[in-house]
Amino acid sequence: MSQQQTIDQFVEVASMLADTARSVVRPWFRRGVDVDSKKDASPVTVADRTAERVMRAILAERLPDHGVFGEEFGQNNAGADYQWLLDPVDGTRAFVTGRPLFGTLIALFYKGEPILGILDQPVLAERWVGVKGRKTVFASTLGGQACTRQGVALESAEMSCTSPEMLELAPHDHWKLLKQQARRMTWGGDCYAYGLLALGQIDLIAECDMNPWDWGALVPIVQGAGGVMSAWDGSPLRMDGDRTVLAAGSASLHSEAVRILRAGP
Repeated sequence: MSQQQTIDQFVEVASMLADTARSVVRPWFRRGVDVDSKKDASPVTVADRTAERVMRAILAERLPDHGVFGEEFGQNNAGADYQWLLDPVDGTRAFVTGRPLFGTLIALFYKGEPILGILDQPVLAERWVGVKGRKTVFASTLGGQACTRQGVALESAEMSCTSPEMLELAPHDHWKLLKQQARRMTWGGDCYAYGLLALGQIDLIAECDMNPWDWGALVPIVQGAGGVMSAWDGSPLRMDGDRTVLAAGSASLHSEAVRILRAGP
């Protein structure tokens, strides 16, 4: 089997996982689900747990030699070259408060590098599929295509971050200068904001306290739409990195943001 055939097989499996997770998560939306708190105080629901269990069952049947690392149930087969990272409901706070600004994240890493990612929004029926070296594919009843905005200077950039509380855990406060120089800062969105960046609606995202399952699926999606993702210092994102994430719609905007985040005022 050629490398292209292999990756196409993985895309097929990933799409199956996304379809299944959508069928599990969507019926619970705005249904008043019970919310528990995990050790890190983030909310978790029956939708998270059920969707991850089903996705794990599919992977165990279709790709039993692969590893699986899910937000809810930890890691299996940690020594495998191929690792699936699953986040059934990224943006649980949005989900439990009835806002469709959440998504299911499915990533495939090969030897520590994300090579495939899906962002699925179950309620809006929108899906981004990114594969390393390929153009990102976007499907939505509203139309649109995955293409970031190019040639945007920082002073014209739409910037986003999930929450101010997230930035309280930042390694330094240089993000404040970045925020001041951008055209506008909007809060909220979780993974959905990265999908909007891939559509050219947002230009810049700076976040921290991010786990690999939070960003793994988004890297090939953003890159395949013409954008750049890295840590705040410009280095590649790593599973054991400093948990900072910077996404920009173009290489030039990314370079400008990295310069500010490195040097500060």
